[in-house]
Amino acid sequence: MSSITKTMSKFRMAVIQLQVGSVKADNLSRARRLIDEAAQQGSKVVVLPECFNSPYGTNFFAAYAENIPGESTQLLAQAAKHNNIYLVGGSIPEEDAGKLYNSCVVFGPDGHILLKHRKIHLFDIDIPGKICFQESETLCPGNTLSTFDTPFCKVGVGICYDMRFAELAQLYSRKGCQLLVYPGAFNMTTGPAHWELLQRARALDNQVYVATASPARDPSSSYVAWGHSSVVNPWGEVMVQAGSEEAVIYADIDLQYLAEVRQQIPITAQRRHDVYTVTSVP
Repeated sequence: MSSITKTMSKFRMAVIQLQVGSVKADNLSRARRLIDEAAQQGSKVVVLPECFNSPYGTNFFAAYAENIPGESTQLLAQAAKHNNIYLVGGSIPEEDAGKLYNSCVVFGPDGHILLKHRKIHLFDIDIPGKICFQESETLCPGNTLSTFDTPFCKVGVGICYDMRFAELAQLYSRKGCQLLVYPGAFNMTTGPAHWELLQRARALDNQVYVATASPARDPSSSYVAWGHSSVVNPWGEVMVQAGSEEAVIYADIDLQYLAEVRQQIPITAQRRHDVYTVTSVP
């Protein structure tokens, strides 16, 4: 029998696929309006996209970087408190002691910071003829796991490229997380190929809910985001998915359903009593 109480076994979350432009004040204003809208629809957890206050690109990070707390995070703190929600603040370029980071700040319903996650795995790829991008040219990596507790469940946080690393999701699962959130900005090469696949894999491997928040697609920008923000359930099914344009999507997270999936198909060491014998091969 699950220990989850009926009153806490379900909650609504919202994922905001924000249209991000070059004017920071406009990005912040639009984000605040959509956060308020999501809360008015009953959302208890709201997620913003990667780089929600700034165009995404190595040539933008320094110009848009802020200290934390700063202009963008103060707005998020006010929005979380005003709406009495848990707010996953996508990510912003953060400046700290002369270094730049890609950082996600999470706020509680009282407006206080619950955690700051600095992107661990920097986005350094080179696909000949398609895309070359090197976050490490300007950004420094984080090195910590980031989880926060809600009355509903524990939540693990990663940013974009972090989602490709199955070990991170496994560690979060072992720490008791039932929801993983990844603000991210996959592009027109990696998005169609891997965006949905990775979300479904992380959800299925760990029997957790996975939510991803992308910027909306802007074909005129130097980095064109794929969009398609999504929520995937522990069975590996896409519950809801945005298109390419600005949108707010909603999903009702059912932790009793998660418990049933884990009971029906036990896969973790705690729920199985398998003994693995490792033999060395000469």
